[in-house]
Amino acid sequence: MNILFVGDIFGSPGRKIVREHVHHVVESNKVELLVMNAENSAGGFGVTPAIAEELFELGADVLTTGNHVWDKKEIIEYFNSANGDAKAQARRVLRPANYPAGTPGFGSYEGTTKSGVPYGVLNLQGRVFMATNDDPFRVADRLVAAMKAKVILVDIHAEATSEKMALGHYLDGRVTAVLGTHTHVPTADECVLPNGTAYQTDVGMSGPYDSIIGVEKEMVLKRFLTNMPGKFEAAKNDPRMAAALIECDATSGRASSIKRLMLGQ
Repeated sequence: MNILFVGDIFGSPGRKIVREHVHHVVESNKVELLVMNAENSAGGFGVTPAIAEELFELGADVLTTGNHVWDKKEIIEYFNSANGDAKAQARRVLRPANYPAGTPGFGSYEGTTKSGVPYGVLNLQGRVFMATNDDPFRVADRLVAAMKAKVILVDIHAEATSEKMALGHYLDGRVTAVLGTHTHVPTADECVLPNGTAYQTDVGMSGPYDSIIGVEKEMVLKRFLTNMPGKFEAAKNDPRMAAALIECDATSGRASSIKRLMLGQ
């Protein structure tokens, strides 16, 4: 069974390059499960219900997010519209599971592929250099243990490489893949850990690479040089789709390979 995970989609350039490539990647690799991180898909900051629906139309089974999920306030009403209905489309848009109890939305999802393979997706957020939320390790313990599926993908949206690596080793053998997001910089450390979990510290950004992590360079440079606040806008040039392709056993959930993908125009 093949799984495709598309890294942080950044603004309209990210959506455009994903639209250009995702179908042929899915078809040529016989992908059965498609997960995308959509946290920055609306102008580089947040995700709207309309954009979530757009990504579902491209074939996404589940959308994960991260700390920018709240940047577009209409997403809260969208989360609430699911009202616990597991079949609602909004239920397949996740926010990090380790936000405090009572936060709108859900942090995990269980479904079945078209061929009948049960799967689970878990979205977590790190705590090092980020807002303090519940312990992602203990939340992962609880949610992974409750999942009936053997094929489980974990998106760890975190700043520190050490925290991501620690979670990968902590969950090794219990989930199919632990994939990092948030930094927008793809890492070259993809591997299958000793007990069968595919791992990559950061899948990277699907968006404009002629930028500073997706934002127009001049705007970021001005912030560093003057320490003055200013509006950030998504860059436009050199869009690329960053993704990870994982092959696993559909029965045991153990990964056998992971491959980095970087596709330009």
